[in-house]
Amino acid sequence: MNKSDFYYDLPQELIAQKPMEPRDASRLMVVHRAQDRIEHRHFYDILEYLSPGDVLVVNHTRVIPARLYGRKVGTGGKIEFLLLKRLSRDEWEVILKPGKKAPVGARFEFGNGELVAEIIGHADEGGRIVRFSYEGVFEQVLERLGQMPLPPYIHERLEDRDRYQTVYAKYDGSAAAPTAGLHFTPELLDKVKQKGVEIVPILLHVGLGTFRPVKEEHVEDHHMHSEYYEVSPEAADQINAAHARGNKIFAVGTTSVRTLESVADEAGVVHAGSGWTEIFIMPGYKFKVVDALITNFHLPESTLLMLVSAFASREQILNAYKIAVQEGYQFFSFGSAQLLL
Repeated sequence: MNKSDFYYDLPQELIAQKPMEPRDASRLMVVHRAQDRIEHRHFYDILEYLSPGDVLVVNHTRVIPARLYGRKVGTGGKIEFLLLKRLSRDEWEVILKPGKKAPVGARFEFGNGELVAEIIGHADEGGRIVRFSYEGVFEQVLERLGQMPLPPYIHERLEDRDRYQTVYAKYDGSAAAPTAGLHFTPELLDKVKQKGVEIVPILLHVGLGTFRPVKEEHVEDHHMHSEYYEVSPEAADQINAAHARGNKIFAVGTTSVRTLESVADEAGVVHAGSGWTEIFIMPGYKFKVVDALITNFHLPESTLLMLVSAFASREQILNAYKIAVQEGYQFFSFGSAQLLL
């Protein structure tokens, strides 16, 4: 498969710049895969497609203010850090701009010097390993100095940081939001529970691997950046029990899909555990766990578009995206939603 097989034209004005208010008022395109049929709804209509006993799997990672702007010690040159992966208490993998200013041994300071980073090694694809020094609690320092790592296609300032978090976000660690979950409100989740649907949390800390552009023309040559996941015994039991009784597993977002498919065996049984996944799902992949997928509209030629093209088909997805453009749907992180049944 070629990267260009997943290209589509998108007018710039359809890239959502602000979150929808209220969250669940976003448009929802429902794609019935077997019937090759599309419905145009709103996200709060998601209730109509859930049945008692089904399981809604959500990723309760929380986005950290992972973007830091600072200066090089000694020269004052400006630098931008994006925290990707915590390696130990004070050591992180980061990507930075400009990278040429960051040889091993270089030091950078943020704020009024209350946070200092030293480059101690190199990481994949131009990244660096850094060691931070500071007084107090790192998370509190980061909360003061860091900014939310909004994607580069969002040009408007986000006034409320919580709007780039899901309402069920719990555990710090992501460099980007699991955006399909942004559409849920507490009230809608209560209605989901009242309908007899189980809401099951799992964890995948979203790194930039999910969003890195595919540079190789042959898709199979692309390597995914690893991301940390956790699936509790309780979550595994609930998902396996639902399948055993004939109910469906609805995955909220591609991060939930990648986690579930990483921990399932060939028989589709989900096993509890934690670790790092580099799973790359593309057309031809046989899904073992997920029956329905709630997601957003993704960038052309991205690994996320390849994943949804594996869940439906490339032709079906590209046709749905063409219709979404014609109908004025909003795209990407703050955009409209898609339900693949």
